[in-house]
Amino acid sequence: GYPLVQNVTVTEGGTANLTCRVEFNDNTSLQWSNPAQQTLFFGDKKALRDNRIELVRATSSELTISISDVTLSDEGMYTCSLFTMPVRTAKAYLTVLGVPEKPEIDGLTKPAMEGDHITLTCITQGSKPAADLRWFRNEKEVKGAKEVNASGKTFTVRSSLQLQVDRNDDGVAYTCRVDHVALTQAPQQATEVLEVHYAPRVEITHSLAVPQEGQYLKLECVSKGNPSPDPVMWTKDGSELPDLDRMIVEGRELTFTSLNKTDNGTYRCEASNHLGTSSAEYVLYVYDPNALGQHGTDHALIGGVVAVVVFVTLCLIIVLGRYLARHKGKIHTKSSIWTCSFEF
Repeated sequence: GYPLVQNVTVTEGGTANLTCRVEFNDNTSLQWSNPAQQTLFFGDKKALRDNRIELVRATSSELTISISDVTLSDEGMYTCSLFTMPVRTAKAYLTVLGVPEKPEIDGLTKPAMEGDHITLTCITQGSKPAADLRWFRNEKEVKGAKEVNASGKTFTVRSSLQLQVDRNDDGVAYTCRVDHVALTQAPQQATEVLEVHYAPRVEITHSLAVPQEGQYLKLECVSKGNPSPDPVMWTKDGSELPDLDRMIVEGRELTFTSLNKTDNGTYRCEASNHLGTSSAEYVLYVYDPNALGQHGTDHALIGGVVAVVVFVTLCLIIVLGRYLARHKGKIHTKSSIWTCSFEF
């Protein structure tokens, strides 16, 4: 019979087993030779001095050898020969996969400034066939531009990602992942975390909707910026805060322990870092609790009642005016009936 072989694929650094079988054999020798036509084993006898090559099994119907620490130069066509007359051969191709190196990300400026254009470049070398590179912004995939260059038997793969950074990119992790047939376990990847510096943005939050005399009020200056804008500066009506025991500044908070009418005014808080300054204003008007009524009567209800009273008064004036005009006899028209209608 003819010798039977199979193609073999192995990862660089791994071990390749080459097996040659023959079904019907009358003790004729089997031989394995390499792509350079050098004999490796003739039966169970080693022919080439290479410590990486060993005999696994030699019988009349099988010759299996192993090559350990496989390199890319071991790739090629291996021949099994059965020494009948004439000699019968079978060829097996050994494919060696090049393992891609751990990728590296270049082009990151630390820290980046809001509005900067930056290009992140990811490089991996040594893959065969060429590896694939994928980008992720946190866990979400984003598209990069790939470039493949052959270097000897392996490939160098680059992928670039263009970004215009803003404050939302601060603390975001960009990951470059290598996908390749030789990576059976977890994929190789590199991660860089962006640090973005940006000017502050400020707003004032307040603890009361309708501040009244005697109440406790807390104003907080919420400022977001990187580097953190600390401390913040409070002013009242364009000048320093009055020196009052009732007014306490603590960090970003301005607290009034007991409001009174003298607190009325425009309060401004300002925050700065090396990229800029931002401010916000809060106009404080302190209400008299007695003027608001026992239970702080609803303004809308008062407004509604006033509107109705005014409307009814106007109607009465118009009707009275017509009545008086008619009875003085200056207008001799048919009497017309005027009606005032309103909905409440």
